[in-house]
Amino acid sequence: MGRTLKELAELVGGALTGDGSTMIHGVNGLKEAGAGEISFLANPKYAPLLAATRASAVIVAAGVPCPIPSIAVANPDLAFGLVAERLDATPLCFPEGIHPSAVVAPGASIGRGASVGACTVIEEGAVVGDGTVLYPQVYVGHAARIGPGCTLYPQVVVRERCEIGARVIIHSGTVVGSDGFGYATEKGVHRKIPQLGIVVLEDDVELGANVAIDRARFGQTVIRQGAKIDNLVQIAHNVVVGEGSLIAAQAGIAGSTKLGKYVVLAGQAGLIGHLEVGERAVVTAQSGVGKDIPAGLVVGGAHAVDQRTNLKRVAALAKLPESLVELRKLRQEVEELKRRLGARSGGP
Repeated sequence: MGRTLKELAELVGGALTGDGSTMIHGVNGLKEAGAGEISFLANPKYAPLLAATRASAVIVAAGVPCPIPSIAVANPDLAFGLVAERLDATPLCFPEGIHPSAVVAPGASIGRGASVGACTVIEEGAVVGDGTVLYPQVYVGHAARIGPGCTLYPQVVVRERCEIGARVIIHSGTVVGSDGFGYATEKGVHRKIPQLGIVVLEDDVELGANVAIDRARFGQTVIRQGAKIDNLVQIAHNVVVGEGSLIAAQAGIAGSTKLGKYVVLAGQAGLIGHLEVGERAVVTAQSGVGKDIPAGLVVGGAHAVDQRTNLKRVAALAKLPESLVELRKLRQEVEELKRRLGARSGGP
């Protein structure tokens, strides 16, 4: 079902320019959009596409000129998401109840309106909250607890005793509560140390595909409320990820490190264990962090330092080839001066 441009502007609280009666039926990118679709511009890099887009309207940031009907908002990304959600013509619907092929232990508890998909296994003492959707082939371990309104996609594993809050989304292949990497080495033999703790995911957390979150050795590994974690991230035992933090793909956090609120780890960032990362700190892509990071600091580099220092390093490295040429030339000149001085001192 379509919506008028005026209705969409009211939905996102934006300033409308152009014909508010224009009907919008779908969303698309600036390059791909056609008649009846709305697009958005969040990155100024793509502003030249506004002149060529065939979209019927565009969501833009306040103050950005647009040659076609537009909705101006403070945050185009967020507004576009709200519009896309409203215009979604194919919402997924899941039948309430338990699929005949699912295996649910007699002592498990399934909430009202929950949906348990084909071949899902729910062990003894587990709890699944009201309205939660478990896609096919999900595994919920003994005494694990999953709150209301959650979505677990196919082949998610929630190991024994782990706790998941409300409205949590977990994508396929993710394991919550895998054993922490703990061994004691004696006479060349690595002996496994039992990992006796759990993982706690607080409300409104989202985990991407193939994330591994290890259970604590003792106590809890905790992902705090509203944190969002991308695909292929490793979080080790007893780590705490602060409220609202963002962790991009292929990042890894070693054991007992603690992130404050709203920390950002970019792709392939790596943190050693037992660190403290302050609130709103940022670790740039492919950085290796080996010491504590104060609140609000942006760090980068293979041995991460303040990002300004890191950028100076990178700039200096880019000049290294020409610097080497200059160095060789200076050496040759010095050798020539030595030769001439030597010739003079040895003359009559």
